[in-house]
Amino acid sequence: MESINTKCLIIGSGPAGYTAAIYASRANLSPVLYEGLQPGGQLTTTTDVENFPGYPEGVNGFDMMEDFRNQALRFNADIRSGIVTDVDFSNRPFVAKIDDGTVVNAETIIICSGASAKYLGLADEKTFSGRGVSACATCDGFFYRGKTVAVVGGGDTACEEASYLANLAKKVYMIVRKDYLRASKAMQNRVEGIDNIEILYNTNTVGLSGEKTLKKAQLVRFAGTESEEHFEIDIDGFFLAIGHHPNTEFLAGKIELDDKGFIVTKNGTTSTSVEGVFAAGDVADPNYQQAIVAAGSGCKAALDAERFIANHRM
Repeated sequence: MESINTKCLIIGSGPAGYTAAIYASRANLSPVLYEGLQPGGQLTTTTDVENFPGYPEGVNGFDMMEDFRNQALRFNADIRSGIVTDVDFSNRPFVAKIDDGTVVNAETIIICSGASAKYLGLADEKTFSGRGVSACATCDGFFYRGKTVAVVGGGDTACEEASYLANLAKKVYMIVRKDYLRASKAMQNRVEGIDNIEILYNTNTVGLSGEKTLKKAQLVRFAGTESEEHFEIDIDGFFLAIGHHPNTEFLAGKIELDDKGFIVTKNGTTSTSVEGVFAAGDVADPNYQQAIVAAGSGCKAALDAERFIANHRM
């Protein structure tokens, strides 16, 4: 069983993890980064990213994460495949166990394990991922200018995404399983006042279809009642807006989480409830969940870790 000692362990990759690795490496912290379940994070499933500074022509999400990764490697970050299965924050150095049996002893830890978009669970969602199905209107809405799209959800996020898409798309359907919107009254009023948004209440999605790209959604209204009605809508894009699930299962009971499972950070820093443990990216961000924000927080976490080590030498 291998045992590693490091000044800084980074759990997870993506914009936050790789940026933290770049800054931590340049600060001579010799970080060890474990890439987790999805090396490169959610962006590796996005075809084109057009809103990240420095890529004026846009960039494939996978390619952009490779650029981030290669920049971290240039500064000699130790990037490894593997999943952190358990952590012990009771004493410093902290101890992390990896799925291959490796044990990492770390003076500081930066958690960048990300958040996963919630999906309906339809097989068709995977079939059309990147070809019509998206969990980020801000990321992908630009590609649906003048087209017809659908947004699934009835909360504030769904209303915000529908409003955003309405400025780009020809028509926006909101597919809402209940007979009302859960969103705040202000958000309800906003979407109800936009002419090219049509709200389909009491409606569930049961299938998606198309050839190379998404073309239709199969829906059912009043499911399980005498009024049950099956119908289709023609769409080019299908946006999930039913929330994100932070990847914090391995942290339960070991660090402060909010009621949705996101890591709580303190006073505008990346510090957590455990001194010497920092959090960056979507795992600590229930509000924005954008690559540029995640990268910025990865920078902050590395700087916070560097300062912590300087003030708490072992």
